Amino acid sequence: MRAELHTLARPIADTVAKRLVATAELIDSAPELALQHAIAARRLASRVAVVREAVGLAAYHAGEWSTAVAELRTYHRMTGTQTHLAVLADCERALGRPDKAVDLFRSADRSKMASAEAIELLIVAAGARADLGQKDAAVAMLQVRELGEDEPYAARVRYAYADALLAAGRGEEAREWFSRAADVDTESETDAAERLLELDGVVLPSESDWDEDDLDDDDLDDEAVGDLDDEDVDDEADADFGDDDLETVTDDDDTEDENDDDDEADGDEDEDEEEDEDEDEDDEDEDDEDEDDEDEDDEDLDDELDAGDGGGESAGRISDSPDSADTDRRS
Repeated sequence: MRAELHTLARPIADTVAKRLVATAELIDSAPELALQHAIAARRLASRVAVVREAVGLAAYHAGEWSTAVAELRTYHRMTGTQTHLAVLADCERALGRPDKAVDLFRSADRSKMASAEAIELLIVAAGARADLGQKDAAVAMLQVRELGEDEPYAARVRYAYADALLAAGRGEEAREWFSRAADVDTESETDAAERLLELDGVVLPSESDWDEDDLDDDDLDDEAVGDLDDEDVDDEADADFGDDDLETVTDDDDTEDENDDDDEADGDEDEDEEEDEDEDEDDEDEDDEDEDDEDEDDEDLDDELDAGDGGGESAGRISDSPDSADTDRRS
């Protein structure tokens, strides 16, 4: 990789190298992020074969099948090698083109490929045969000497052969080869042990079932803890609430009753005082009315007296008139 990056300027080469290292570190745990790093490196060095290879492999792990095919084919043209043919064939299967996957297997020069890579291409091609409905042909393709070898890829080829047998309706033989695959699968690369249990009628809960069970247990634990906490609080409250507190509460209740009685008595006294004040006001109003009546009577009496004085004066003038007449007549 360093030799290829030497064609770039030093700052760019350093940046591309960092991107490729990040891609390699994240490709299994975070393939989408790894793909972003690889694409960033491609923007700076699109003519570097190792960069195109990194983009293709990251795209494959991220499930971007078309991108993976395009980048890996470009890598093959730039290097003239036949590496990653199994990845290309698997992408063709994922894109719904199993016939192209079989063509890749036929055209490959397996003598120039590493044993592990050749076995991977064989497994993918057998799966493509099954996709085409050629189940017996898939079984026949996997009947190779590598089934009996104790190699790192032994578990994978045995598992693929067992799966092909099961798809072809040969359950007993499939069970035997799942068992043989589980025996050599020390790295847990396959689920051969689980498939073997399924064939024996043992149903294992799925991950979602485990999650629901864990959630239910957590809820029950939380409820139990909550109930226990409530009971502890009640017990502590009862323990702290002793006889002295009870007497204090009783004294407080008696004091409140006495205060209520005093308030009632004060209320009665206030009502009596208000009634007395109302009676006094009524008496004063009656006295005022009597005085007004007396004043009116006195005024009437004065009017009558005044009228009597006027009549005397008139009588005097009448009586005076005859005397005057007499005086005139005498004269």
